[in-house]
Amino acid sequence: MFVKNIMIPKHECFTSQENTTLKDALESLEKYQIDGLPVLSGDKYVGVATRYNIYESYFQSDKQKDEYLTTTFVKDIATHHEKFLEGGELFEKTLLDLKDFPLLAVVDTNKNFLGVVTRSDVISSFESAFGVNRPGVRIAFTSVETEGRIARLSEIAHQFHEHIISLVTFDETDKLVRRIVMKIEKKDNIDKFTKRLEDHGFRILSIQEDD
Repeated sequence: MFVKNIMIPKHECFTSQENTTLKDALESLEKYQIDGLPVLSGDKYVGVATRYNIYESYFQSDKQKDEYLTTTFVKDIATHHEKFLEGGELFEKTLLDLKDFPLLAVVDTNKNFLGVVTRSDVISSFESAFGVNRPGVRIAFTSVETEGRIARLSEIAHQFHEHIISLVTFDETDKLVRRIVMKIEKKDNIDKFTKRLEDHGFRILSIQEDD
């Protein structure tokens, strides 16, 4: 999945023009209960203003609070001027970028603002990939890394009419072994299904029912 598939489009975003005062920006952050405001100059992306930016800049200034908030503009404290996305990135690669920052802007080649991707959006996408919010049975197992193993797994699931909710694979420290986590709908044939997996070389690590 790409960033453009999970981003919040411009018309659904709360933004701030560059000459908005910090007082008005803080009011918007509180009113809409959001973590950051993309700062724009017309349609051009300038940076992002967050509560942290605002308070950090205030403590570094020599102004009184009211004066600071009413005479300082968001363009003066915005960060991430050159840190943005262009939509074609894989969404999972944004997780580290968003680990310590609430959102990243998405822009076109001319830096026109297109939307944002938030940390919450990325986490929700990972939850969906793992089927976190759907009830079922999660089976963790390992398999020797050989050609056609995932296809064989799919064939066995098909034979048992299993509905696969999610399927995620991980590399083990041994490069010849792959760890697989599969979530399926709960059925009465789980023992027969896992026995068939083991018969075909899949080593079961754990079976857990998720409500």
